[in-house]
Amino acid sequence: MATSRDKSATEAEEPKVHDLAGGWITERVGTPIPLFLKLAYVGFSLFGLVYLFRFSLGEVGHATRGALVRQFNQLSQQPPTAWIVMLAAILGLFVVGLLAFAFLAREEE
Repeated sequence: MATSRDKSATEAEEPKVHDLAGGWITERVGTPIPLFLKLAYVGFSLFGLVYLFRFSLGEVGHATRGALVRQFNQLSQQPPTAWIVMLAAILGLFVVGLLAFAFLAREEE
């Protein structure tokens, strides 16, 4: 039979659990975010930037739809430079903010 002294000792050892999404997601308070997860978010965002510039005029070298993309580019006669630069600037700011949040943010108390 557990005494009140034993109960208080086990309650002090149990970490607080933070519920998110109505209890669907739970985490222990103070658990750090793993480095691989931080790098994964940043890596996916950087991949988006590279993909944006690499295929800014479409995937012209694709085996099946490359001819259609080249035909569309020829008909439009204007590269989407301003649009791509604006999207890249927004995505770049997002990546910088994500880096700052992931690596400089303090843990919740």
